[in-house]
Amino acid sequence: MYKLPKFKNESLFIQALTHRSYVNEYPEAGEHNERLEFLGDALLGYLVGEILYKRYKDFSEAQLTRLRSGLVDQNQLAKFAEQLGIGKLMRLGKGAEQEKGRQNPSLLCDTFEAIIGAYYLDSTITPVRAFVKKLFIPVADSMLYPQSDANPKNLVDSKNRFQEWVQANGDTTPPKYATVQEGGTPHKPEFLAKVYVAEKLYGEGKGKSKKDAEKNAAEDALAKLKKPGLL
Repeated sequence: MYKLPKFKNESLFIQALTHRSYVNEYPEAGEHNERLEFLGDALLGYLVGEILYKRYKDFSEAQLTRLRSGLVDQNQLAKFAEQLGIGKLMRLGKGAEQEKGRQNPSLLCDTFEAIIGAYYLDSTITPVRAFVKKLFIPVADSMLYPQSDANPKNLVDSKNRFQEWVQANGDTTPPKYATVQEGGTPHKPEFLAKVYVAEKLYGEGKGKSKKDAEKNAAEDALAKLKKPGLL
């Protein structure tokens, strides 16, 4: 169970929890958290980038960028906020309260960022870095190293992984995807796609959309490469 950091300056923590709607209704409440949110957003971009750079030494810039994007997006930050119990602590105006603001991913994300900004001002970068590492590294690892091939969570998606393999093996020709069959019903369509490199078939896959079929074709290609140890 994750816990929020302890603040020396309680007023900074309270400000980080204070939404604009609360200040609009209670002007005496002081400053809302939007400036802290700005600071926290910048800090998270830097710290998560630094952590990933040091932890995943073989990753390319593109892989690191995709991973960081997945870790600092609104839904993921909202999940961290939920785990930390931030929703029940937020200071919201009546309107935001009635609109279920305590469960709103956008408000949870913003408040989490504000807390990061406030914690930095309350201490130094070192404890903030430690706090961020404790939260983010397990999630990054779970994205990159799925527990089961049947339910992959790998952030570097199949099409990108296959293209990276092609490039790493000296072929400058990018994979080409062809939808060779369309069927099913209007309510349950089904597509069949095949992926080629320099006219050679590497894999095929079915899906409820062309995009899903292409993704599954790439996964099929990767699975076939893994068997003889080529991946």
